[in-house]
Amino acid sequence: MSTHDPRGQHEKTFPALPPAPGRAFARTWWGHAWLRALEDSALDGEQVRQGRRYARSGAVGAVSVRPGGLTAVVRDRDGTAHRTDVLVQEFTEAEWDRLLALAAAESGYIAALLDREVPPGLAEDAAAAGVELLPGIGDLDPRCDCGEWDHCPHTAALCYQVARLLDQDPFVLLLLRGRGERDLVGELEERSTAGAEAVRVAPADAGVPAGQAYAVRPLPPLPPPPRLPDAPGQPPTLDTEGEAEPEIDVDAVEFLAQAAATEAHRLLAEAVAPGHADRTAPPPLTVAEDAVRLTAEADDFRVRSRLASATGRSRADMELAVRAWGFGAAPGLAALEEDWTPDRTTLAGARAALAAAWADEAAPVLRRVRARWTEAGTGRQLRLGREGRWWPYRREGDRWIPAGPSAPDPASALEAGPAG
Repeated sequence: MSTHDPRGQHEKTFPALPPAPGRAFARTWWGHAWLRALEDSALDGEQVRQGRRYARSGAVGAVSVRPGGLTAVVRDRDGTAHRTDVLVQEFTEAEWDRLLALAAAESGYIAALLDREVPPGLAEDAAAAGVELLPGIGDLDPRCDCGEWDHCPHTAALCYQVARLLDQDPFVLLLLRGRGERDLVGELEERSTAGAEAVRVAPADAGVPAGQAYAVRPLPPLPPPPRLPDAPGQPPTLDTEGEAEPEIDVDAVEFLAQAAATEAHRLLAEAVAPGHADRTAPPPLTVAEDAVRLTAEADDFRVRSRLASATGRSRADMELAVRAWGFGAAPGLAALEEDWTPDRTTLAGARAALAAAWADEAAPVLRRVRARWTEAGTGRQLRLGREGRWWPYRREGDRWIPAGPSAPDPASALEAGPAG
């Protein structure tokens, strides 16, 4: 088999693409993966959004693609031109050898590549072999004469434009990694032919004894789990130069995407934590509970108001619910909103706990209504949760306000700090 000829590497220039108002920059899964590498790496989301606007408006000139990098001229709104580069790590000879061996072993992989598609199986097999075909966080290295050291609007615009090129021709990605299309296709054909010849010349009686073929062999060890990201990823924003459809609330969709990323990160952190398998999963949240959880995470006033309205709460009621959630999640919210009556057994246990709490000192005068004990003349209240813990409340005007997290005994709960 011939070795790789470095002269097969070459530069390819793509003419400037027309403006793309209101159009998604990536349609294919590999185009989306390219954009995730940009959006997850950039430290300033506003720079990325500005770059997306530049790309939409047609500010990116002809794009030159070569092994290891991209170059284009990107113009500001005032017409100032900037030389912009994005560098990508080339594959080593060993990495190319592993990737090409995988591609040549599956005829479907070669056919997909020739049809201008990146088969997901090839990317997965390559990653398992230690070759990351698609860039990840930090793999797109920006260089721009505007002076920014991180991704600026110009490098972001170039990356968005290249996502459109990748949709049309995934060989752009392979050229960035170090090999041109003609070079790659020739080597894949050579490897495929060599593999077919090896099959034809194999001895007719070649094989292994059945006992050996079916012998139990130890499985190789599983690879170590990937490192947990330090923070949730940043989902793509949906702002465009054009107006969104009236039935689409862009702010709400962006918020839900970020909330989903945050929740996925939390669940993953719990899954890899020691002792996770021995823990009992909490009950699923109701729609009303999940609305409070989302409101606690929302910074946008419009999103918070919409969540309150959707659950039939006033803004003041939702803020109170968020406060209760902060002290104790779903059980804390239940203590705020549920006015329940304990059965005889539960009530007997509560009375015993109250008596034991002040066994050696004067007990406060507490008046009970259902599962709430109010101390006379002090504006302090205890609420017994269904889970058996005591929740402190304080009177503010005509409302009872959660004053702190729950405690296993009533005395500790009653002495919780004042509501603030």
